Amino acid sequence: MNMDELKQSCHELSLPVTEKCNPISRDIDRVNGKQMVQILRKCDAEIFEKKNHDPFHQRLYSSPVIQTMVDVAKRVEMMLRDPEESLIVLSGCGTSGRIAFLLVTSFNEMVKAPKQKQICSYIIAGGDRAMLTSQEAPEDDPALGARMLDKICAGKKHVLFVGISCGMSMYSMQAPFVAGQLDFCLKHLDVFTPVLLGFNPVHMARSEPMQDCSFHFKDVAERMIAEQRHKKAFVLNPVLGAEAISGSSRMKGGSATKIILESILLAGHEAAFRGKRVTPECISAWITASEMVYETTYSHSDELAALIHQAGESLQMKAHVYYIGWQTLGIIGLTDASECVPTFGADFDDIRGFINNGFREMKNKEGDLSFLGPEFVIGHKDFVDTILPSLSQNDVMLFLFTVNDDLHEVTALADQVRRRTSNLHAIAHDLEKFTIPETVCNMFGTVLHITWSFSSEEVNSVVMRQRWELSTKWCLNAISTGAHVLKGKVYMNYMIDLRVTNSKLYRRAINILQRFTGCSKGECERALLRAIYSTDDLSEDMTSADVWKHTDVANRRDQVVPTALVMIQCGCTLAEARHHLDCHPVIRDAEPVWLQ
Repeated sequence: MNMDELKQSCHELSLPVTEKCNPISRDIDRVNGKQMVQILRKCDAEIFEKKNHDPFHQRLYSSPVIQTMVDVAKRVEMMLRDPEESLIVLSGCGTSGRIAFLLVTSFNEMVKAPKQKQICSYIIAGGDRAMLTSQEAPEDDPALGARMLDKICAGKKHVLFVGISCGMSMYSMQAPFVAGQLDFCLKHLDVFTPVLLGFNPVHMARSEPMQDCSFHFKDVAERMIAEQRHKKAFVLNPVLGAEAISGSSRMKGGSATKIILESILLAGHEAAFRGKRVTPECISAWITASEMVYETTYSHSDELAALIHQAGESLQMKAHVYYIGWQTLGIIGLTDASECVPTFGADFDDIRGFINNGFREMKNKEGDLSFLGPEFVIGHKDFVDTILPSLSQNDVMLFLFTVNDDLHEVTALADQVRRRTSNLHAIAHDLEKFTIPETVCNMFGTVLHITWSFSSEEVNSVVMRQRWELSTKWCLNAISTGAHVLKGKVYMNYMIDLRVTNSKLYRRAINILQRFTGCSKGECERALLRAIYSTDDLSEDMTSADVWKHTDVANRRDQVVPTALVMIQCGCTLAEARHHLDCHPVIRDAEPVWLQ
């Protein structure tokens, strides 16, 4: 065991599963694009792992998990049979809230077809602006979560509430917001059936106090388990294995959230409108269908590796990656792009998403938010007006579309882009009997073109598009993650260059420094503060300030954690550390040079 591994092992044992280092991806910062795809493929395969190596951890296919999904799907069926008095609410923060929004959009589209009342709604901490930008303060407010839930459910007699908190841990700032909502449900079980969805065992749930709150997340989770014995509440927490990038729950956590909740909603819908009884076999079949999507997507590893390489080169040259998407694939692109800012400390315009018809296509509750600033300018017309005129050959253009989209619109926009750059690529989905014309595909350089075989009842259905969404999510997660790894934003498989914008990330930053240096918490925090305040001489006002003051300053700084790490490892000044980082963007490879 080398020194890096020894230092990490001291921290790993006490960490929740979602925060651990995945041994599969430990060297992801030292591999090429093709090797990176294989690493990500193996990590994502753990979602569907059937062998349970730990008796205390349930897997997605474990009988208790499947049975809980059956029970929740039956509640969905009941809600759909009484739409006037009922409501299904999906809630979360960050990635979880964005996935909730996407699922609600698709499910309401499904129930609209047979002219059924739309009874599914979403809550995202921070409101609709949180779908495109990070909104940390609301995520840490349990009382706000409860108030938003109470308001949206006013007048309903039966509410199925699903609170999504991937980590349920001291590192998950989703925990307070969702915990407040679950606590509210538990106090009103005559109306609410609460469901907690996360990916850690309950004993690892967050047990530290929350602001203005008499309970902690672990307390709520344990009360949920007690009520589950009477089928008044449900906890769904299969273990998926550690993320490919430690703590990056947008990846496995986001994908598994989509798979689990779509399986539940679809099973409940089929029971209500097609007379298909909800059974364990039925739920397992939906999960297996998602596993097929995984296999099919990663079978295109060469094209995926090429797109990672191209996006990585672009970011290394300080250029940009633009996702141009249609319909819900546009939402997947917007979601992936927005997550790069807090995850990798990226600028909002490093990777950006655009969707046809902008907010009209999004169909979000609050409507057009473009007045809020450039981060909210998301339509194709906005791209043509503001980005296209200055597009360079180093910028990567990635179109996201299916055979069901307006291909004339796709080709017209592609033709405009080609007049500015040849660095134009695509992820395209079609069907065996309904293919995209070759003339369309020939407009792009690298085309990750997946032709799907679906049964006749799935053609042109919401189900088909949901699977295209999942496939595209896996592709874009791989591309944006791989590109930032190649840019040097990852140390081993840790988000070393995260933006320290809230107390969760402040704690995580200190923990990362402890992992890799073996130094005390105090030493690591002092180095972090030197990087935050851009000084080698910290004043008493700086060291005694509240965490919110530190994070407010840190939000305006680049490479805070890498700078602190280099200062500790090399015993150097702030200026020397920054010089080292400018010369050596891949941090681990540069360590021997620094130490010399």
